[in-house]
Amino acid sequence: MDGTVLVADDDRTIRTVLTQALTRAGCKVHATSSLMTLMRWVEEGKGDLVISDVIMPDGNGLDALPRIGRLRPGLPVIVISAQNTIMTAIQAAEAEAFDYLPKPFDLPDLMKRSARALEQKRRAAPAAPATRETGELPLVGRTPSMQALYRLVARVMNTDIPVLITGESGTGKSLLARAIHDFSDRRNLPFTLAQAGDLQGVEGPSSLLARARGGSLVFDEIGDYDEDAQARVVRLLDLIQAEAMSGKAPRIMATSQADLTARMETGRFRQDLYYRLGGVILHVPALRERVEDIPLLAEHFIARAERESGTPRQLAPDAREMIRSHAWPGNVRQLENAIRRLMVTSADPEISRAEVAAVLGQLPVAEPSRGAGEGEKLSATVARHLQRYFDLHGGQLPPPGVWQRILREVEMPLIEIALDATAGNQARCADLLGINRNTLRKKITDLDIRVTRRRKLM
Repeated sequence: MDGTVLVADDDRTIRTVLTQALTRAGCKVHATSSLMTLMRWVEEGKGDLVISDVIMPDGNGLDALPRIGRLRPGLPVIVISAQNTIMTAIQAAEAEAFDYLPKPFDLPDLMKRSARALEQKRRAAPAAPATRETGELPLVGRTPSMQALYRLVARVMNTDIPVLITGESGTGKSLLARAIHDFSDRRNLPFTLAQAGDLQGVEGPSSLLARARGGSLVFDEIGDYDEDAQARVVRLLDLIQAEAMSGKAPRIMATSQADLTARMETGRFRQDLYYRLGGVILHVPALRERVEDIPLLAEHFIARAERESGTPRQLAPDAREMIRSHAWPGNVRQLENAIRRLMVTSADPEISRAEVAAVLGQLPVAEPSRGAGEGEKLSATVARHLQRYFDLHGGQLPPPGVWQRILREVEMPLIEIALDATAGNQARCADLLGINRNTLRKKITDLDIRVTRRRKLM
């Protein structure tokens, strides 16, 4: 994507995000907070595309559209507005805007629309398939939590301050770190994702620093590092700080799904390391915390799979609702894997609710986030699993008989473990459990539990 884009918005954060994204995609960008400045650029013949807000400090972007059309026929204008009413969309269409997006907008979607507008301006062949910047960018979501995350990313991407990215497994922490690097002024330098094993040996830290070469160095899942690895990271950060004056020091980022503050309190994570890494903390919300983004993500993954396979697919309305109401304990990664499976297994262009239900029923239950259940009461753990069981039914009630099914799931492992602990002695097992021996025998028969007598090892 190439061309010159004129961006007019009174929100500095939005101007920064659009400037970085469009520049990264190959465009030249002129950004302003003034409608008057925008119109002067248009009159001077600058720009191949205009992206403008509606409400500006010195005028209304919609009112300026007819004048832009007279001054520069064929110059496409994309209108973005926080005035998310049907009338705004209608007015934009009546003023012959090339496109209209409500705020908060989806950045990859805006990039695709911008590419189409520039292609139309050149009256060239149809646009090429989406590039990595527009197709792979993990900034998909228009919920307030995600928009707040985007604004914070825009403020820190070109600073040297360390960034700690937190969130559950599958939320896209490493992808967000990659996006920060790709849109920063270090984009042409290495992006190095480090594991604890990379720090081992005498040459480990120095070798890692040589690989980073002033780019971005990301410590992946830092909460899982043992005491020795944490100490090595601290020493490496000291070395990096000493090199900062030379301009060769890499940008430091880290990811963690573990609660580092809780681990600090129990002595399992160094406080000095936490404060060195947590200059800015970016929390990636779980999918269940941004339910309205789920259909958007699903369509995003379907579009990506279509580009790869050339096979068109779309979700039936009730299938889309089932995906939206699913719990997704594995977050975005689990959703993407499910969509990929649906793209392969679906027989028709429209993916049905029954096909979605079949795939969701085959999904393994995601492991709990490491560290999430430490010190947790049994009742809280059981409650989480029971809630997940209900959530897996996509907003529908489970089949009748939940009480007996749940009791069976609890009784069987409890009796099996108790029998193992008592070396298969049913009398001792019944005493341990506090139930009658006949009751235990009946449950062993009903649950089809195999009893093996063995000699005690202790």
